[in-house]
Amino acid sequence: MPDTAPRTRRPFVGRWSLLANLAAATAVVRLLVLTQLAFNVGFFMVLPYLSVYLSEDLGLRAAFVGAVLGLRTFAQQGLFFVGGSLADRWGVKPVVVTGCGCRILGFVGLAYFTSVPGIVAATVLIGFAGALFSPAVESALATAAGSATDGGLSRTDAFALFSAFGQVGAFTGPLLGSVLLMADFSVACLVAAAVFVAILTAHLRWLPARPGAHATGTWLDGWREVAANKTFLLFAVAMSSQLVAYNQMYLLLPLEVERAWGSQAPLGWYFALSSLFVVVAQLPITRRARTAAALPAGLTVMAAAFGLMALLAPARLHGVPGLIPAAVFVLLLALGQMIVVPVARDLVGRIASERRLGSYYGLLASIGGLGVLVGSVLTGVLVDLMPSTGWGSAAPWCAVAVALLAGALVLRPGRW
Repeated sequence: MPDTAPRTRRPFVGRWSLLANLAAATAVVRLLVLTQLAFNVGFFMVLPYLSVYLSEDLGLRAAFVGAVLGLRTFAQQGLFFVGGSLADRWGVKPVVVTGCGCRILGFVGLAYFTSVPGIVAATVLIGFAGALFSPAVESALATAAGSATDGGLSRTDAFALFSAFGQVGAFTGPLLGSVLLMADFSVACLVAAAVFVAILTAHLRWLPARPGAHATGTWLDGWREVAANKTFLLFAVAMSSQLVAYNQMYLLLPLEVERAWGSQAPLGWYFALSSLFVVVAQLPITRRARTAAALPAGLTVMAAAFGLMALLAPARLHGVPGLIPAAVFVLLLALGQMIVVPVARDLVGRIASERRLGSYYGLLASIGGLGVLVGSVLTGVLVDLMPSTGWGSAAPWCAVAVALLAGALVLRPGRW
C-alpha cells in the first residue's frame, strides 16, 4: 500500500535524548506526548493498588474484586471502538475532555465511596474514560504528526516518543502511589484526580478545537467502512498476537517468578526493568526500524523470548539462576514491542487511507482486547491442564510463541 501520509523534514535530533526529540516535535504532538505521560502517572498511581485496597482495607471477597477489575477492563478495552467513533464525529477535543472528566469523577468516587454500587460506578467510569480519550489521542497524534509541514517528527517517530514518555509515566506512577499510600488510599485517588484536572485544563487551553472529520455521516456509515476494510481487519487480528504476548507479563511471568523464587517479591523489578529499557532504547530502535518489515521482525523477537522460556522450563531452575531467564524474557519482549508498535501505529493510518482514524485506532485496540481475553483464557487452561514438570511446563510458552510466529507470517514483508 502506498505511503500517503505527508512526511516531515526533520529526523530525530538526539540519539538518546527524549527532551531533544520532544523539542523537535510540533506543539500539538508535544501536548499529546506529555498527556500520555500524565495519563499514566495518574492511572498507575492508583490502579496497581486497587485490588489490595478492596480486599484488605474494605474486606471485600476476591470474586467481587475480580469482577470489579474485569468491569474496568471491559469498560475501557471493549469500548475503544465507541470512543474512536465519537472522536470521528464530534472531534478529538470534546471527547478527550469528556474522558478526563469521567476519570476525575471515577477517582474521586474511589476516594469517598465504600459501598458496592459506588465502587462499581467509580471503577466503570475510570475504564470508560480510557475508552474515550485513548483512541482520540492516538488519532490526533497520527494527524498532527502526519500533517506537520514545518519540521517536527514523522508519525512513526511521534508514536515512538509517545511510547517512551508513556513508560516514564508507567514507571513513576506506582512509585508516587506507594508514597501517597503511606497517608491513605483516598489521598492517592484525590491526587490522581488532580492530575487529570491538570490534563483537562491543558487540553481546554492548547488542544485545537476542530470539528469531527465525519460529523455528517451516521454511526452505521463509519462502522460499515471500517468493517469493510478486510486488509485492516487482517492486520488487527495479526497484531493482537503482540498484545496477547505482552499481557503474559501479568500471567505467565508472575507464575514463573513465584516458581523460581518462592514468592512474587521480585516481580516489581521486572516491570521496572521493562519500563527503563523502553525509555532508554525506544528512540534509537525506531531510528532503525521504520518500515513494515519491522513488524514480522519484532514479533519474531517476541517469539524468541517465549521460545527461550519454553526451552528452559524443563530445567526448573530456582533462586537467582531461575530469575535470570525471566529477565532476558522481559528484555526481549520489550525489544519486540519497541520494534513493532510505532511502525504499526503509523501503518494503521495508511491502511485507513487517513480516514476515520479514531474508529480505526479504537477497533485495533478492541480487537486486541478480545485477543487478550481469549488468549489469556487459553493460556490459563494450558497452565491448568499440562503437568507442571518436564516439557508440560513449556506448553504455555510454546503456544504464545506459535501465535506470534503466525502473526509474523501474516505481517510478512510485501503484504503491507
